[in-house]
Amino acid sequence: MSNSFNAQSTLNVAGQDYEIFKLDAVPNSARLPYSLKILLENLLRHEDGVTVTREDIDYFSHWNPQAEPDKEIQYRPARVLMQDFTGVPAVVDLAAMRDAMRELGGDPSRINPLQPAELVIDHSVQVDYFGSDQAFAKNAELEFERNQERYNFLKWGQQAFDGFKVVPPDTGIVHQINVEYLSRVVFAKSLAGHTQAYFDTCVGTDSHTTMVNGIGVLGWGVGGIEAEASMLGQPVSMLVPKVVGFKLTGTLNAGVTATDLVLTIVEQLRKHGVVGKFVEFYGPALASLPMGERNTIANMGPEYGATCGLFPIDQVTLDYLRLTGRDAQQLALVEAYCKAQGVWHTADAPEAAYSETLELDLGTVVPSLAGPKRPQDRVALRDLASHFPAALAALKAERQLPNKGPATVVLDGQTVEIGDGSIVVAAITSCTNTSNPSVLIGAGLVAQKAVARGLTAAPWVKTAFGPGSMAVTRYLDRAGLTEPLKALGFHNVGYGCTVCIGNTGPLPEPVSQAIAEQDLCAVSILSGNRNFEGRVHAEVRMNYLASPPLVVAYAIAGRIDLDPYRDPLAVDAQGQPVYLQDIWPTPDEINAVIAECVTPDEFTAAYANVFAGDDRWQSLAAATSQTYDWPADSTYIQEPPYFKGMSLAVAPVTDISGARCLALLGDSITTDHISPAGSIKPNSPAGQYLISLGVEPKDFNSLGSRRGNHEVMMRGTFANIRLRNLMAPGTEGGVTLHQPSGDTLSIYEAAMRYQAENTPVIVIAGKEYGSGSSRDWAAKGPRLLGVRAVIAESYERIHRSNLIGMGILPLQFLSGDTPAALGLNGTEIFDIVDLNGGEAKQVTVRVTAADGSVKTFMARVRIDTPNEVDYYRHGGILQYVLRKLAA
Repeated sequence: MSNSFNAQSTLNVAGQDYEIFKLDAVPNSARLPYSLKILLENLLRHEDGVTVTREDIDYFSHWNPQAEPDKEIQYRPARVLMQDFTGVPAVVDLAAMRDAMRELGGDPSRINPLQPAELVIDHSVQVDYFGSDQAFAKNAELEFERNQERYNFLKWGQQAFDGFKVVPPDTGIVHQINVEYLSRVVFAKSLAGHTQAYFDTCVGTDSHTTMVNGIGVLGWGVGGIEAEASMLGQPVSMLVPKVVGFKLTGTLNAGVTATDLVLTIVEQLRKHGVVGKFVEFYGPALASLPMGERNTIANMGPEYGATCGLFPIDQVTLDYLRLTGRDAQQLALVEAYCKAQGVWHTADAPEAAYSETLELDLGTVVPSLAGPKRPQDRVALRDLASHFPAALAALKAERQLPNKGPATVVLDGQTVEIGDGSIVVAAITSCTNTSNPSVLIGAGLVAQKAVARGLTAAPWVKTAFGPGSMAVTRYLDRAGLTEPLKALGFHNVGYGCTVCIGNTGPLPEPVSQAIAEQDLCAVSILSGNRNFEGRVHAEVRMNYLASPPLVVAYAIAGRIDLDPYRDPLAVDAQGQPVYLQDIWPTPDEINAVIAECVTPDEFTAAYANVFAGDDRWQSLAAATSQTYDWPADSTYIQEPPYFKGMSLAVAPVTDISGARCLALLGDSITTDHISPAGSIKPNSPAGQYLISLGVEPKDFNSLGSRRGNHEVMMRGTFANIRLRNLMAPGTEGGVTLHQPSGDTLSIYEAAMRYQAENTPVIVIAGKEYGSGSSRDWAAKGPRLLGVRAVIAESYERIHRSNLIGMGILPLQFLSGDTPAALGLNGTEIFDIVDLNGGEAKQVTVRVTAADGSVKTFMARVRIDTPNEVDYYRHGGILQYVLRKLAA
């Protein structure tokens, strides 16, 4: 290793010496934003003259905040974080790479994580049971029944791969466990004869990895493909980004929650535009901004579009680490290291040099929700009653839904009426808010006050509470708030993401039938971070994000179209109206409970045996072989075909000729639209495949749980019920027109016919293609369907990277060009020429219409870095890594 700036030094903390690389060795580094200081330290520590040079480091000494990003660096995060939906296919790929390494004549054990990799099983539990004390146990039992093959596989991976740890199911949500337990903030690693200290950094296979930014850890979501490469020692190739400084001033008013604050920030940053940028929060409000609020804001980085939303390390950080049970030596190291590096934040710290700045006075934030289908569509609570009718009318017009009126249903012997605007799902769910004691204690106090007035949840509401970690259960129990929540139906349904990712489970049959018969626009209200169409539940068309206390209040009301400032939520046992303000707790009430009941004891007890698992996990039998013995009859885990027939030689990149359009899509196509997710319908290609193997529909489980089986996943790609393919007007779902026959087929069936005809396919889309969660199957699925290129007006960062990681060419229309402006309708033949071995910056797209006429347009190649060129040339990032290791 090189040390061009003489940055190597020694730091003594409580009698322990640590090797560190001092930032102040680089001229002008003090003015850098905190996030860039972390990148700089990373380069200082990994300077080798090849992947990291003196010039790379010196770039930061004259960093121009206003310049457009053009400097590529090779960044090595300290660890990789995974959840099971995205983690299972990552481990599947590693297992397949071991087989491929053996086929290429190499040593399979070389395929092994070189960076610590931690996987939390939190995405598999579904809310089949709710509203009872047995809900958690029954949901957990079903989870193990459905996922035993996956869990056996993960236990094999835990013993087969060094440096790979698994947090078993029914323990907590990945991002909450990350901030409460896994994160080090400052890492200490034993090397030959000494211990090195450095900033804790991570990449994760979930876009909400950004939550860890709240405690000062630089981390963001990547696709499983990038995460696998990082585990295998490959650096993350990135451009040094612009950094947006977001100044926070003032204090929140009484009655305003962290959720209201983050929805306001999401709206403001989306309007400003921060895609591809780092965001850092600073300003006088930080000193009094609790960690719960910081974590909430950091969590929703993907919703405001930033790569990260970072908070500095300060006394609030240290107090949180102490609260959550970190040991004394770790606390001392965090404080001493940050002070030695000049990154310890204080109220009088000078402002960094930012590319752009924004400001928010916390005193201007008002109670809010977001919906009905995007997290950035904030609605002030006082405006919701007037907002909803317009949103409902717009949705009905867009979907051409008739006005059939309300439906009368019988639930548990009670006759009730539900209609448009009826809330059928109310869920306290998702790490966004379950990691924040203030809003959970607030929800418990709302429930306590409501129960004291004799109120109950509306009978047609499916209620759910996913606590996020066992520590939450412990402090709510200690505060005496668990029973009031249960009295309103908010029983613990499982320690997992549940409703926020669509694991909502079935609605009560009478409710489901009424929605279908009357074409009702039913509503969900949840404390999550995503409310895209079709995500929460296939039968629920409108979804609103809200704070946990508001979720409880609206569960009582049972409908979204009321004015909570004027209309009562319900009538109490004495026939008196109960208004929102009657049951809303004061800040003093919330803070008193937090001070008494949220203590280090609750966290240390919750995490004492976090990797052990329950009896079900411990009883799972797992193989101990170096390579995985793929079970031929498994419908969950199958060896993927990415490396079949692969050789050490790299085939030359060729132009794409004679391609057909598989789908012509509009704006804001999310990874939810592309990637297989949610339930499996019996009449879908994935459902028909499982039925052909003897799997009954009751045992289908979710698409997400079957991410380790490429046969299921490729059949579920582009199959979202809300996808609208403009090639097939009047349809909704995964439907397309095969060309030139004009036959109406599922997208999967059309793709297979094109493959049989040896015809490559492309996808054409509008703005923000691939927004949403970082889902590797949103790239893997199209690759297996034969998609060679995507041409879009713009991309979200992670998805563009994932396309390249799977060998798919991302092209972007030039400014002013759109599919409509170019007259594209999907019936044409497309030739993409002048690729120049993958190194071209622009290509020519030649379009031959059905009548034989030809036109051309230019498209920008969105392969942005030299490393990405290498990945594309090799057919994907995993092939690149495998060839490098095998050679």
